[in-house]
Amino acid sequence: MEKQEGRSADELRLDDPWYDALATGPADAAQAPPAVPAQSAGAGRTSAEVYAEVQRSPAFQEVRSRYRRFVVPASLAFLLWYLAYVVAATTAPGLMAAEVAGGLNVAMVAGLAQFLTTFVLTWAYARHARLHRDRAALELRWDTQEMTRAADR
Repeated sequence: MEKQEGRSADELRLDDPWYDALATGPADAAQAPPAVPAQSAGAGRTSAEVYAEVQRSPAFQEVRSRYRRFVVPASLAFLLWYLAYVVAATTAPGLMAAEVAGGLNVAMVAGLAQFLTTFVLTWAYARHARLHRDRAALELRWDTQEMTRAADR
């Protein structure tokens, strides 16, 4: 939250400037998890109890599940690709020294492919987050903020 110019100290800006920047499209509508149940917001609860309730909610579990379904396989694939490069470099030096074109050998091409793979994986992660998790996580954040505000009153 940030204070807007020309307003009193009691009036705060509650809208999120990143909300409109999130992905839109068919993935959002079809995969939005259910909201956190807020029926018992307030009622003398502490912020810690609110966060524990949000963490147990199906919406939070769905966001975490979407995260794990991408990160675990992608990390394993990249680790295997990296280990294959290291193993090939140590056990098959003749193969890695084979000339591909001009002064480039297999080792150089595979090493450069490691960099390319890193950039592609970073792009894929950002795209997956934008399409499958950002909006749901933002909704969770807003629900949590409203619940903690009610609990703090």
